[in-house]
Amino acid sequence: MRRLKGRTAIVTGGGQGIGRAIVDRFASEGARVVVAELNADAGQRTAEDISRKRQAEVVAVPTDIADRTSVERMVAETIRRFGTIDALVNNAGIAVFDRPLDLSDADWRRCMAVDLEGAWHCCRAVLPAMIDAGDGAIVNIISNHAFSIIPGTFPYPVAKHGMLGLTRALALEYAPMGIAVNAISPGYTDTPIAEAEFAKSADPARARAVVEAKQPVGRLCRPDEIAAVAALLASHEARFMIGENIVVDGGVSIRMYE
Repeated sequence: MRRLKGRTAIVTGGGQGIGRAIVDRFASEGARVVVAELNADAGQRTAEDISRKRQAEVVAVPTDIADRTSVERMVAETIRRFGTIDALVNNAGIAVFDRPLDLSDADWRRCMAVDLEGAWHCCRAVLPAMIDAGDGAIVNIISNHAFSIIPGTFPYPVAKHGMLGLTRALALEYAPMGIAVNAISPGYTDTPIAEAEFAKSADPARARAVVEAKQPVGRLCRPDEIAAVAALLASHEARFMIGENIVVDGGVSIRMYE
């Protein structure tokens, strides 16, 4: 299926993991894709690899989403290259976990700057072009931390709850203008970040097995499973879906007890 043919999409944090899978899926669906990535080398590798693999227009633009000016430069470059912005996927984020009273002010600000304000910087930068076109889709990659709490993970769920609120507020504000804003909340996903966490254990294979055993489906989510949902939300097939949060967590959040 080529449901994104001829459309231009920005994917933040597109250099690895879920973001890279979304870039790949969008390119396979015919989109021109901008990889907005803080790690310039990772972004460039992703753009080159997927351009070759999919015979698609994929370009990397180094971007710090916590910096509004950096985001605005990236959006201006996207419009300069492709003339339009049809879809934004706010995927970039960081995990800041601590006990509330142990958390430093710097870590609070860092978490909010990336996980919440960064998404807003990107939305604010692309919305004028979408409003002018009378068409567009914004997909916020959130987390099941947006509605469930694990002790010791503060302030990450605070930012993610905020991102869900951002999704819903913008969805209602801009639906009359032809813009669909929705979210995806992945569960534990098999990414390089997850692999690095397992590698910190004395027995990485056992650490992975423990996490997998907690999943009702007995495995971690694959990044391409998130990418498939993102492609749907970015397309015109889901335009009656407004302000929704699609949970892709293998059933963890509907289970009452461990």
